[in-house]
This record gives sequence, C-alpha cells and structure tokens, in this order.
Amino acid sequence: MKFSLWIAAAVAVLLALLGSMFTVTQGHGAIVLNLGRVVRTDIGPGLNFKWPLVESVRSFDLRLQVIDAEPERYLTVDKQNVSVDFFAVGRIDNLRTFYRATGGDEKLATDRLGPIIRDSLKNEINSRTLQQVVSDDRQAVVGKQLAAINQGAATLGVKIVDIRIKRIDLPQDSNVVSSVYNQMKSQRAQVASRLRAEGVEKALAIRAEADRAKAVILAEAERDAQKLRGEGDAEAARLFAQAANKDPGFFAFQRSLEAYRKSFGDGESMIVLDKDDPFLQYLRSDR
Repeated sequence: MKFSLWIAAAVAVLLALLGSMFTVTQGHGAIVLNLGRVVRTDIGPGLNFKWPLVESVRSFDLRLQVIDAEPERYLTVDKQNVSVDFFAVGRIDNLRTFYRATGGDEKLATDRLGPIIRDSLKNEINSRTLQQVVSDDRQAVVGKQLAAINQGAATLGVKIVDIRIKRIDLPQDSNVVSSVYNQMKSQRAQVASRLRAEGVEKALAIRAEADRAKAVILAEAERDAQKLRGEGDAEAARLFAQAANKDPGFFAFQRSLEAYRKSFGDGESMIVLDKDDPFLQYLRSDR
C-alpha cells in the first residue's frame, strides 16, 4: 500500500513539474495568465516556468506580418474617384496592450487596423489632385501618414513598419485617363528636353576645352621646335666656324662645291660669268 502511495506521489510530482514548464519558440513572445489575469508579459524564447493548474500561457508571433486589405475608393481634391489597393507590414509591439485590446485575436486586430490605415490614406489622397496621386512617388503618399497610423495602432499594441500601394485604378472616364496620361507624357518630355539641353551644354564645354588644350599644345610644340631649330642652327654655325678656323682653304673648297651643287644640280641651269670670276676658281683646269 505504501509503495502505491509513493508511486502516485511521484507521478503527481512529475505531472506538476511538467505542467510548470513551457517553451517559447524563436520569433515568438508569450504572456502568462493567472486565472485569466495577465501577470507576466514579454516572455522571450527559451524554457520558462509557471505555476501549474492556476496559470496558463498564450504565445504570439512577433515577426513581421503582412496585413492585406480590400481596395478602397477615395476622392481626390479635384473630385475624381480612385481605387487604391494597398497592404501594410506590421508586428505586435506590446503583448500586454495587444492582449487587453484584442483578447489575443489577431483577426480582430487586423479588422481594427483597417479603418485606421484607410482613414489616414483618405486624409492624404483627399489633399492631392488625381495627377499627383498617379504620378508622384507613392511612398510620399503614405510616408507622411505613417506616424499618425502608428498612434492609432499603438492602442492595439501593434506597430506598422511600412505601407505599400499595390495599385491605383483611375476613373473609367476616358477623358480623365487620357488627360492624366497626356500630362505625364508632357512632363517626361520636359525632363527629356532638359537632359538633352544639359548634354549639349556639357558637350560644347568639353569641345571648347579640347580646342583650347589643342591650341596650347600646338603653340608649345611650335615654341619648342623653334627653340630646337635655333639651337641646331647655332650649333651648325659653331661647327662650320670651327672647321673654317682649322683649314680655311678646305672650308672654302667645300662651300664652293655646295654652291656648284645647288647651281648645277638639275643639269639644265645656265650661268653666264666672266672666265676670271672667283665663282669658277675651282673649275679652271690650271688649279
């Protein structure tokens, strides 16, 4: 009998021990309820303990979640209807507030977030024209309202990280559609014209700089060439003078041969001179 009691007590202790342990997985958070009242929140991943029987655990996914919504119709400042399809990315930010506001029902939280987001987008779109809504940066449409949206989402213990517009449907009136497209086309044409004008301006500046550099290089090259020619002529004159000083007779003979070569080199030249002219001194047979 005592052995059976010991076994029963051991089983009871084991069950109580197992009932007091719980595990929170990565990316999740948990709260502990004592007879339905929240006593502990923000319990992170890992092995945790609670009082068996009197305490229970609720675990929630704290990772980013995509909150999809049905397309909503809005009225722009120029009284044009547009249909905006969007989705939000958010997560649970405060487990205690989230549980108290929704009872832990994520669908209920999504249903309450929808009107908050739609009203904020309505305020932004109502202040813009149809052309601005269609052609402007879509992130600018929601960026200004993100802080206001999070003020409302904080009452649910939720934080919205980003809102993205998937699609904007224009009114079915073809005149409005064509007007918007023509205006967008005109804006793109203006941008293209401006870019082309800037390109032509830069090309002209580059060509002018290249022409200036070319002129400078040619002038410097001509200057250096003249300098080298002058130095060469001076050196040649020096060498001739030096040669003439060493042997004036031979130098005179050499110069005369050069003069003959230039005068009679083509074989057709005719020069009429006196027979005693000094120019012919090296051509006379008596030398």
